[in-house]
Amino acid sequence: MGAMMAVATTAARRREIKQFTYQWEGVDRNNRMMRGEMRAASTTVVTSNLRRQGIRPIRVKQLRLRGGGRVTEKDITLFTRQLATMMRAGVPLLQSFDIVARGHSNPRVSKLLLDIKNDIETGSSLNQAFRKHPRQFDALYCNLIAAGESAGVLEVVLERLAQYKEKILAIKSKIKSAMFYPAAIIVVAVVVVTIIMLFVIPAFKQVFTSFGADLPAPTLIVIAISDFFVTYWYLMALVVAGIIATPIILWRRSTKFRMIFDRMILRFPVLGDVIRKATLARWSRTLATMFAAGVPLVEAMDSVAGAAGNYVYYDATKKIQSEIATGVSLTASLQNRGNVFPNMVIQMTQIGEESGSLDTMLSKVADFYEQEVDDAVAALSSLLEPIMMVLLGVIIGGLVIAMYLPIFKLGSVV
Repeated sequence: MGAMMAVATTAARRREIKQFTYQWEGVDRNNRMMRGEMRAASTTVVTSNLRRQGIRPIRVKQLRLRGGGRVTEKDITLFTRQLATMMRAGVPLLQSFDIVARGHSNPRVSKLLLDIKNDIETGSSLNQAFRKHPRQFDALYCNLIAAGESAGVLEVVLERLAQYKEKILAIKSKIKSAMFYPAAIIVVAVVVVTIIMLFVIPAFKQVFTSFGADLPAPTLIVIAISDFFVTYWYLMALVVAGIIATPIILWRRSTKFRMIFDRMILRFPVLGDVIRKATLARWSRTLATMFAAGVPLVEAMDSVAGAAGNYVYYDATKKIQSEIATGVSLTASLQNRGNVFPNMVIQMTQIGEESGSLDTMLSKVADFYEQEVDDAVAALSSLLEPIMMVLLGVIIGGLVIAMYLPIFKLGSVV
């Protein structure tokens, strides 16, 4: 037993050895110049590996990771599409990783892909290599790859996975674009009002003091607010920072807050409808992709729950998973969730179960709600634009009018 533990510990330590990327040049047995890159723990390891291959190393240099931003979901989506395209074209898996890694503009993505390639070269399966990087490749991604490898249809699964990632990324970008305009207007309004309160109104106050006349009530109110801003500007900055930071911190650390927030946001008049449709599209697309890849329905629900993006649907999916495990049909389980799933989703699911084409029906549901999200985002943008412009005009215009009222009053007296 002790010997087995010692062997396991030694193996774990070997896995933890940090590796680097080395660029090498050498001469093969036919005196031809050879160049390449290799992942290894040290220069000595690179030299030894090259000599085993019959290459006499001339120069071995460690490559430094310079610059590059973090690996984004867009990077992973693009990589999945490139890998699917190359494998469909018959390019070997390791060569595909090498081509994508060397052609990427972000050094961090290149390093990530070369690390995965190195794991595959040392005997790991593709899904095992992906599971070592959970931040970039979630459980859904790895489960689909594992299903494709076990069934021998990795090219088909990669194609489905690429389509899935592209669709989900498109939905997220549409939601972000709908929120960007009002957020930008609010930021501009806060900056402009802060500048007016801290610098413009105090200058007007000095001018009005020399008038020696009574000021109109709106002007007095604005001056009093400006005085508060000037005196307690640091307090105002802390309040704004707290308003922004507190929800973010609570979202990350408190499950209860996330539950309450997710329930509330679905009840918002216009935005809630957009988020509900986007969640349904993501839910349907994820389940369709998992089911089409051959993942059992009960196991697929774990990934579907995590991909939903809203706690209401996460909780509902977990309950559906429990009921399916006891023999309840998917349609009946959806009906048991009350108003969480619309009637159309339930009917399409029932048709899919009865006809044996559940993945096709769920894909159609996802297509429908993705189009609904497009229309809702367009309507939301056209509705918010005039409202935000009017709101900004009222705030800024009201401040300007309040400061010019004494001037108008003085002009009428003269």
